[in-house]
Amino acid sequence: MSVFVRQPARFVAPRMNHSLAPHWLTHLGALGLFSVAVVDSSVIPLPLPGSTDLLLLWLVAHSGNPWLLAPCAIIGSILGGYTTWHIGRRGGEEALRRYVPARLLGRVVGWVKRHPVLAVFIPALLPPPIPLLPFALASGALEVSRRRFLIVFGAARSLRYSFVAWLGVTYGRRIVRLFSGSLQKWSTPLLCVFVVLLVIGVCYGIWKIHGLRKIEAAEKLALHDEASRAV
Repeated sequence: MSVFVRQPARFVAPRMNHSLAPHWLTHLGALGLFSVAVVDSSVIPLPLPGSTDLLLLWLVAHSGNPWLLAPCAIIGSILGGYTTWHIGRRGGEEALRRYVPARLLGRVVGWVKRHPVLAVFIPALLPPPIPLLPFALASGALEVSRRRFLIVFGAARSLRYSFVAWLGVTYGRRIVRLFSGSLQKWSTPLLCVFVVLLVIGVCYGIWKIHGLRKIEAAEKLALHDEASRAV
């Protein structure tokens, strides 16, 4: 961790390097990273898996302060993960059927029941294609405690994003230099596609959450009617 000291402290978005970084990407800064991390760990799909890792790597590699950026990614991801756990807790089996593909549902539920800690830790630690959403939802639906979930999830995300920040400090410039020319050329089209897909993803997530709440309201109304008839 001492390697982080090499970078001077900055509490604003990192400086722009026109030859290596698209303007919009380097100016997302800590607040943009936090926002992406929240969405990346929620039920709202992002257009690019591992967006938080890539953005953190890019920002640190372009003189961003890792001591600021890594905690932003960690805290944002914990917040997004907690919302997913909470949706699973409130929605139960209905939330699992709504968000988790049928081909994965049985295996995810079985794994969470047998290994509740590892079922949170491993998906939160490992990058794509390991899926996080099904396990976070199942942890809530199968009543893994909030305290256990947050401790295990937070530990995994802390290890993951601290390692990504270290990679950005040590090897980041070498990595981004390999594809900086292509990114510079396609910066504007990439931004347009990312924004459109992000808006679609947010609308899709809101629609699903709204649908889940309507189902919960209908179930409560049905239970109320049954209780009224019983009386």
